[in-house]
Amino acid sequence: MEREVAIRLEDITKVFGEVVANSHINLEVYRGEILSLLGENGSGKTTLVNMLSGIYFPDGGRIYINGEEVMIRSPKDAFDLGIGMIHQHFKLVDILTAAENVALGLKETGRYDIRAVAKRVKEIGDKYGFQVDPNKKIYEMSVSEKQTVEIIKVLYRGADILILDEPTAVLTPQETERLFEVLRAMRGDNKAIIIITHKLQEVLAISDKVAVLRKGKYIGTVKTCDAMPQSLTDMMVGQATTLHINRTEPVNPVKLLEVKGMSVVDHNHVSKLNDVSFTAYGGEILGIAGISGCGQKELLEAIAGLQPVTEGSVLYYDVDGSEEELIGKTPIQIQDLGIHLSFVPEDRLGMGLVGNMGMIGNMMLRSFKKGRFGFSDRKSPAKLAEQIKEDLEVVTPDISVPVRQMSGGNVQKVLVGREICANPRVLLTAYAVRGLDINTAYTIFKLLNDQKEKGVAVIYVGEDLDVLVELCDRILVLCGGEVSGLVDGKTATKEQIGLLMTKRGEGVAE
Repeated sequence: MEREVAIRLEDITKVFGEVVANSHINLEVYRGEILSLLGENGSGKTTLVNMLSGIYFPDGGRIYINGEEVMIRSPKDAFDLGIGMIHQHFKLVDILTAAENVALGLKETGRYDIRAVAKRVKEIGDKYGFQVDPNKKIYEMSVSEKQTVEIIKVLYRGADILILDEPTAVLTPQETERLFEVLRAMRGDNKAIIIITHKLQEVLAISDKVAVLRKGKYIGTVKTCDAMPQSLTDMMVGQATTLHINRTEPVNPVKLLEVKGMSVVDHNHVSKLNDVSFTAYGGEILGIAGISGCGQKELLEAIAGLQPVTEGSVLYYDVDGSEEELIGKTPIQIQDLGIHLSFVPEDRLGMGLVGNMGMIGNMMLRSFKKGRFGFSDRKSPAKLAEQIKEDLEVVTPDISVPVRQMSGGNVQKVLVGREICANPRVLLTAYAVRGLDINTAYTIFKLLNDQKEKGVAVIYVGEDLDVLVELCDRILVLCGGEVSGLVDGKTATKEQIGLLMTKRGEGVAE
């Protein structure tokens, strides 16, 4: 029996100024199929699905849905055609319930019957295996539950073509497997599903086919059963690429940072960290694992002087062995003490970079004090910007172009490159490879290992547990703002870490 084509793209082209984001893309997605969309940063994946979801309109080509040519000029047009997009960053109202969020924007005659909406939400959940409470407030939900609400929102509106952007980015292995079970159930219900992800092991675990884009062009589609991580990476990059993190043994580790009994309470008087203690050594990579929102962000910000600490201390050990208390000092005071902390925050454009400035200006944020006679030095930052652009293959027409015009992955390259080039003794990285393609991610891993071998204490907050166990020497696990375990990276399993992330692990290894 011949399967029905849900989506057919013919010669789809999209241009932004001089940048060709998509060039004559031809692609088919079938019903009852899960298709993974792979490609390096800037390859055009997001642009392509944005045209399917009505955010962009193609400059050329045709889109066919269920065999009929269509014009998708807005997200409403996409919804009317049964296309639902689940974004990586959720579009939910925290103070409303799951059912109320689902009902938002729907047009019905008369008054809304929220009980009927809740009943339908429960029915959808039961049909596909979701675990959802229609009457639960969003702010009370885990990340996995919020994602469930987003998926139910589009299913409630009748979507039978679903597009998911990095759906497992902040999920534990257990939550990821539950999501995959739901996606398989939807595939069995004859829905067409497109997943954008950089996690190759998950691509192989969930998808039926893999379509690869490279520099805006369609390279080809392969059956997942015929693919391997190496072959997919080679397709994305266009040449043979090594997928291996060379974790060396720490050599003469030296204590550089000691956190004792740290507690942090936010401005709403909500506890974010409670009695957190650990030591970071020069010449090692210390991983920080935890479900999103368990205090990882606050931990790094507190060390960097960006978050007030209610209790505890953070001691930094200088080159001469003397110790300095960081609590109570501002980031500038920390720099004036000669304490070399480099911080790659989770929010790239909100905290890390100035979106309206180019690469040169963003490099100068680290060196503007080094000028003479009141003038800032631009030559050194320009040289550094060119170096980062070349070494990390940043896709931008010019280093003076505002970074907000770059893709998220290229923004991350600029930020990580700048912080590493600051030659820190302690390097704090929050989600350093989030949104990066596999090739660039492994470049970043190599840079972090290079820092480790120079004697830098690297603290790596990550969400991919496969990477954490392969890259890190030790892994500190947070659950609800508390330390639930400290494990050896060489012997730990991602299943063990996943259980510790939900505080169901047993024992603490060091």
